[in-house]
Amino acid sequence: MRWKNPWFDPLKSHHQIDGFRNLESSLRKPGDVERWRKERKAQGLPHPPSNGYAAFTERWWQKAELQGEDDRLWWLGHATVLLRINGLYLLTDPVLSQRASPLSFAGPERKTPSPIHINELHQLDAVLISHNHYDHLDRSTIRQIVRRFPNTQFFVPLGLKQWFTRRGIRDVTELDWWQSITLQGMTFTAVPAQHWSMRSFWDRNRSLWCGWIIESSHLRIWFSGDTGYTAGLADIALFRGPLDAALIPIGAYSPRWFMSSHHMDPQQAVTLWQQLGRPFTVPIHWGVFELADESLDMPPQELLTALNDEGEDGRLFSPLCIGQSSHLFKIKT
Repeated sequence: MRWKNPWFDPLKSHHQIDGFRNLESSLRKPGDVERWRKERKAQGLPHPPSNGYAAFTERWWQKAELQGEDDRLWWLGHATVLLRINGLYLLTDPVLSQRASPLSFAGPERKTPSPIHINELHQLDAVLISHNHYDHLDRSTIRQIVRRFPNTQFFVPLGLKQWFTRRGIRDVTELDWWQSITLQGMTFTAVPAQHWSMRSFWDRNRSLWCGWIIESSHLRIWFSGDTGYTAGLADIALFRGPLDAALIPIGAYSPRWFMSSHHMDPQQAVTLWQQLGRPFTVPIHWGVFELADESLDMPPQELLTALNDEGEDGRLFSPLCIGQSSHLFKIKT
């Protein structure tokens, strides 16, 4: 029997009877996955960082220190970011486990340690999930969060609430693209991303994927989620108005012929940053898991090259170390 989408709305272009789709069509063709896997294996990719994994960790990792009371963010690696805004603590796509996988013994393994453990947090008010891939939605980390902070609110894209309720988690709100929810004076809006969803062979694109616009009384932040570059992505990010900060992916882009449909490369990230008006931006989605063919140290190197090629000094778009924090400030009037 054909599965039917219980949220299907024929008036919404991203809704389909059997799931969801992107606003722009994918460039991938049948057979591309197998072609990529063969090329990757033949070339022995990805290669280690230029000076090895230990040197990479020494250069790009530090223990996260949670101090102060100012508006601040901590990049915890990959797409996991801790935000403190107006005294509230928020986590995006929390993945602190050793593997991004349904299995404890196989699948993408962390190449850099987690800079923090859930039991080191003293407060957590909300968690924002962009989609259900294992490097963005981790069962073990979610379980630790619920055990330590049972009143945490979870905000997820349409179709993903059931994953949480099956695990006894009740404080879950799912949103379609363009829908908003308010929590203690902060507004969270789910916005489109160019990606896909899947956790098994049977549920491809049956839950939605999204980015999030996070707004307080004085800050507006865009967490892009996992996304490829599209011509309309800047307009989506600016949907609620000018941004004070952005979290934009720069990793898992090689080979570009295969990855570009769903992942952004550093050059595209710089173009997007310029289109957004050059807000304070933290590059994410790199430095932890080897999900594509580039080495772990290539995304920040290519980002610097792309900024130099554009004549940008990049002070507002500079990589943080995993575990490093930065003050959040309003730069738009």
